Amino acid sequence: MTDLDSPLKPLVGQAAANALAAQLELHTAGELLRHYPRRYAERGKLTDLANLELGEHVTVMAEIRSVSSRQMRQRRGTIMEVVIASGGRTLSCTFFNRRFQGSLVAGRTGLFAGKVTAFRGKLQLNQPDMMIFGADGDDDDEVDADEFAGALLPIYPATTKLPSWKIARCVRQVLDMIDDPSDPVPAEILAERGLPGLGEALRGIHRPGTDSDWRRARERLVWDEALAVQLALAQRRLAALNRPAPACPPVPAGLLDEFDARLPFTLTDGQREVGEVITRDLAIEHPMNRLVQGDVGAGKTIVALRAMLRVVDSGRQAAMLAPTEVLAAQHARTLRELLGPLGRAGELDGADRATRIALLTGSLAAKARKQALLDTVSGAAGIVVGTHALIQDRVEFADLGLLVVDEQHRFGVEQRDVLRSREGGQASTPHLLVMTATPIPRTVAMTVYGDLEVSALRELPKGRSPIATTVIPVGEKPAWLERAWHRLREEVAGGHQAFIVCPRIGEDQNGAAGAGQRAAEEDTELEPPDEEEDGEKRRPPLAVADVAPMLAEGPLAGLRLGVLHGRLPSDEKDAVMRAFSDGELDVLVATTVIEVGVDVPNATAMVIMDADRFGLSQLHQLRGRVGRGSAPGVCLLVTDSPPGTTARARLDAVASTTDGFELARHDLELRREGDVLGASQSGRRSGLRLLSLLRDERTITEARDRAWRLVAGDPSLAGNPGLAAMVAEIVDEDRAEYLEKA
Repeated sequence: MTDLDSPLKPLVGQAAANALAAQLELHTAGELLRHYPRRYAERGKLTDLANLELGEHVTVMAEIRSVSSRQMRQRRGTIMEVVIASGGRTLSCTFFNRRFQGSLVAGRTGLFAGKVTAFRGKLQLNQPDMMIFGADGDDDDEVDADEFAGALLPIYPATTKLPSWKIARCVRQVLDMIDDPSDPVPAEILAERGLPGLGEALRGIHRPGTDSDWRRARERLVWDEALAVQLALAQRRLAALNRPAPACPPVPAGLLDEFDARLPFTLTDGQREVGEVITRDLAIEHPMNRLVQGDVGAGKTIVALRAMLRVVDSGRQAAMLAPTEVLAAQHARTLRELLGPLGRAGELDGADRATRIALLTGSLAAKARKQALLDTVSGAAGIVVGTHALIQDRVEFADLGLLVVDEQHRFGVEQRDVLRSREGGQASTPHLLVMTATPIPRTVAMTVYGDLEVSALRELPKGRSPIATTVIPVGEKPAWLERAWHRLREEVAGGHQAFIVCPRIGEDQNGAAGAGQRAAEEDTELEPPDEEEDGEKRRPPLAVADVAPMLAEGPLAGLRLGVLHGRLPSDEKDAVMRAFSDGELDVLVATTVIEVGVDVPNATAMVIMDADRFGLSQLHQLRGRVGRGSAPGVCLLVTDSPPGTTARARLDAVASTTDGFELARHDLELRREGDVLGASQSGRRSGLRLLSLLRDERTITEARDRAWRLVAGDPSLAGNPGLAAMVAEIVDEDRAEYLEKA
């Protein structure tokens, strides 16, 4: 019997099985059949070449426009260029030392697969695989007209060494031999939703006769994935309800009430509403697990501080975990400034009902660290702020009641979970408040953060200044960069300050490569390395170590420049940040170490170099560092990314709006959604293949409701072994832990 667990070798042959294993990590029939088509090419309908993205591996159907050959200039051999066309657009396919073949004839149509690169400003496929549609298939690069008999050709996620059509051949062989699998989803659920059986869905997704065939199959397979994720999350939410936590009810006339009475400004409606929800969460004996998301400048710090004071009023401690030492130190200073005498217990000017704030980071001097540890373990410090140093085994709390995690996406889930599970000397779990200034679409919140309740701060406090954002396309308009430096000087001349952000640190004094922020893209070879005249590599991202001296000696000569990045010693980082905050520096050249938490109201300008190397939400975060005072802010996004690319579209989206929630949706529309179950962190394949956080919001919502009903009546799914097996297949143990911790 051939089933989903059958190995591929007897089904597709040793060579093909080895290629599938090496290139795609596919070893069984089930794994291959779960490798779904990315899209479908309609026979006779060419691919839209306008949507190609630099660095992407693509398979396109196009018509051959011309074929030509020329000698290389600096070494022996030939370069053959095949120009393909579709919809009025052309794309060059370049081959080195490849013989002409009878299949390469102008006017013929075929599939072309390869990595999209750029050469002299134009997109091309370098050394692509191709399959030309012919009548007999005698040529190596030809395919019989009958081989892809259907009107729809499945296009699979592929690699350079394993093109889509070879995967399609293997899938067809497996489908011809495999028996229909048993269905894990109860028949009543399938009937209720009008879904096909699993066997029918697998055949329909790979060998559809019509559009309706694959759409119906996809609907079933997406439901499986959404339901599996929501079942795993429902089980964890139910388990969380059974864990004890320290109840922290309101204390009349306590520290929080006194703090509120001293506030020099009025809380926004959103801050008050979220505060009331948190108050209810903290008052019960089950752990709060709440995510507060708010746009840049929405006032999340005040919300967190009020929650921490509520816990301190109950005689317990609160810990605030920040991703970097710069941000931890900034938070500690901000909390002390906000609390004033209420945060200086034991000092001469401390209030009667005061607490103490301890800062604990990995690079504290021995004396300061000893005092911080003592204040933490004794309970003298009601609020402890720190980095990952807080999760070291030797850090002990007197009575930890609340953990606040700021900018949670900057932490690994394992780091967060260690402190979250600390019991602080008692058999209870601290309440958890997670904060992010990166707005999260609702579907992401229901999947990645499905075990957290979500609150949003959408209203900005009064007095926040507008930020104007402009894209500086140096590839097309190089003179605009000079104008950008003039604009920055104008801001400084007006008494303000500016940031310049670079993607990486650069080389240290010993010439070692910088270990800081680097671009995600790999350098792309467009032609042989020694073919310099005909080829080029994408340059490395700009570095602080290179940009700062260039500006100091050139466009920004005479201004007071400082440098800040993650490799500086802690005391030096703190000194630089203090100097900038105190107005002793005009311009700060930095990496993304200033992305979150840095609050300098006098900073009004930001220039982001190689802006296309950053993510959309990261750009929004960076931009939020300016315009925090009464003067308006300006953000200039410098890029050499050509127009029409997704990278450029991201920058245009950032320039078009300052609404972080709108940008979050843009982000899902413009980028690949990636693995919502954390494969990027675990390095393993995800069980999710089709679920789209953008397209499938309704399905995710309905799956969440159904999963909660199923788990409420059968927490372990013992009565639904098929569903339990489906959860185990799609959400393995590592990812179940990721979901719980995230």
